[in-house]
Amino acid sequence: MTIKVMTIFGTRPEAIKMAPLVIGLNEADGIESILCVTAQHREMLDQVLNLFGLKPNHDLDLMAPGQDLFDITTRCLLGLREVFRTDRPDLVLVHGDTTTCFAAGLAAFYENIPVGHVEAGLRTGNLQAPFPEEANRSLVGRITNYHFAPTSLAKNNLLAENIKEETVWVTGNTVIDALLIVRDIVENYPDGHWVNQFGKPLFERISSTNRKLILITGHRRENFGQGFIDLCSAIRELAECHPEWDLVYPVHLNPNVQKPVYEILDGLKNVNLIEPLDYEPFVWMMNQSDLILTDSGGIQEEGPALGKPVLVMREVTERPEAVDAGTVLLVGTNREKIVTAVENVMGDKAKYIAMSRAHNPYGDGLAVERIVRAISSGFLPTNSEDQWTI
Repeated sequence: MTIKVMTIFGTRPEAIKMAPLVIGLNEADGIESILCVTAQHREMLDQVLNLFGLKPNHDLDLMAPGQDLFDITTRCLLGLREVFRTDRPDLVLVHGDTTTCFAAGLAAFYENIPVGHVEAGLRTGNLQAPFPEEANRSLVGRITNYHFAPTSLAKNNLLAENIKEETVWVTGNTVIDALLIVRDIVENYPDGHWVNQFGKPLFERISSTNRKLILITGHRRENFGQGFIDLCSAIRELAECHPEWDLVYPVHLNPNVQKPVYEILDGLKNVNLIEPLDYEPFVWMMNQSDLILTDSGGIQEEGPALGKPVLVMREVTERPEAVDAGTVLLVGTNREKIVTAVENVMGDKAKYIAMSRAHNPYGDGLAVERIVRAISSGFLPTNSEDQWTI
């Protein structure tokens, strides 16, 4: 018997984490794999599809200028109604906490199609942080049939919500599968490839053993406004106080990010504001960096896998495992706190080594194998040896 499995995603982070799973499903016996993208993010999504050689069976092409959460949700629901009624999958796989994830799960629920949630069970306990992601993942969890939790803590969050244990598999996070694949690819590229990518002056600064590199990302909706002003002010202070450091910031295209970043940071000699990066050069940049300063969710998982200390510019995180393991430090958006934390880590060799060598709690690169095995076996219970534990 063949199982028809439809994987749905729409943003670059989802695509990165789900691409290895789509490849695994394509290669699995007894599974007919169908890929549907909503294109909630168009260009950034296409970059990942091209990298992994994936061609969607369905493309809703939702991205439009000035779209908001109402637009994305309603257009996704209506578009998927037709897709589901045409293909009628046996299982729909969604990922994480995006609006695509929630809307796709809801659409599948309306059509009585079982839902599998990859990266299930992440919680902050605060519906406003992050917004709207905490609500998205919590709501889709209530209509999910099969929960693929990245860690035992995520599983426990689900059990605390009265999710039946036999519907939860602890798999590790598929982002580690993707990261290790791409890391091995970029390590074989010659220097000339990166000179062409970044230009010779920036490449030489990044590659210099006499300088330290801090990689920065920021895009969270809850940080818009004063939060971004404060974190940009902290970055400016760090750059001015430490001319021996280079700070590289691929700036998100959202105007709420672009405006404060360029107003506060543009013109500083050792702050490099660059266009958003494709996944390959971003993985290379992470691997070259000495420290990562971010408000991203996925980077909290990727940084530790590469041995990089990660400082998170958020007040709470749905990924406390890395905080507990000592690879991640929450610093919020307070200017003084960010500056002090970065200087403490960069200036304390013992602390830096401890953070960079701490155990990565998010996986071993075999999450896809575990998920595909669960689906292929008809979701039979697995023993503890078959699950990822930290």
